[in-house]
Amino acid sequence: MPLEPFVDQKEPRDDAAIWRYIDMGKFRDLLANDELYFRRADKYKKDDPHEGLPPDDYVRRIRGLRRFDVHDELQLNNVQAANRQFSEMHYLLCTNLFDGEKLEMWRGYAPTGVAFSTTYGLLKAVLNAQLDRVHIGLVRYGHDDLTGDNILRYIFHKQERFAGESEVRAVLVCGDPVAGMNRHFNELNFPSREPLDELNPLHKWVADFKRRRIDLRGLITGFVVSPWAGKEVMEEVELWLKNKNLSLPIVQSSLAGLLTPTLKEWDELHPLPKEDSAQAGK
Repeated sequence: MPLEPFVDQKEPRDDAAIWRYIDMGKFRDLLANDELYFRRADKYKKDDPHEGLPPDDYVRRIRGLRRFDVHDELQLNNVQAANRQFSEMHYLLCTNLFDGEKLEMWRGYAPTGVAFSTTYGLLKAVLNAQLDRVHIGLVRYGHDDLTGDNILRYIFHKQERFAGESEVRAVLVCGDPVAGMNRHFNELNFPSREPLDELNPLHKWVADFKRRRIDLRGLITGFVVSPWAGKEVMEEVELWLKNKNLSLPIVQSSLAGLLTPTLKEWDELHPLPKEDSAQAGK
């Protein structure tokens, strides 16, 4: 099924460089299975509680809800819980529009792993060959330009504090055909802000992730090894590519060197806020 455009879609040029930072476990999985991994959007709420949701004040404004009014705040709960359940049918592949290497990106997603490079055009081509509905585009940071009431607009917006990631996001749509959208109501018909998974669980056929087979030769243009990775990582990457008969360049990060702090030094200088500490699972 061809890639589907969406309202307010923003795209880079087809020749724009795209990187995906992955740890070695994800690297081995990619090379062993020739598959891209899409994680269900609501699973990111442990890392970012606002993932896939509009700001509360935005919801109040477009729906005419009054802050601190009990009935309106319950309606806000109902709306945001519905948005969360809409996000459950969207699966994300997160990559980055390359604008120079950043130690923050290496630390967050592949401290001793690798990044593979591609272009936006190549990424679109492999996704365009899938049978699913897929949307792709740049993530916007901040919500000042947000309009309307649409789950894709919410999924393609993030808080400004994430702007350094310059994310290019692919969204695979795979809905539950019998979803009731009322999993946030308890026995007393009280609307919680989040789905009540223990009381009203998702059906067992709703997977945490989706995998889609691709042609690695049609996507990847090279690999970059983390500045904190040892020579054994470089050797393992070379071995995997040899066994897969892939002739791709492999280089050490340009940030590797005496002036780069060690991983321990970096963590001491840049302690992560608690809500960001799990970002490496992205």
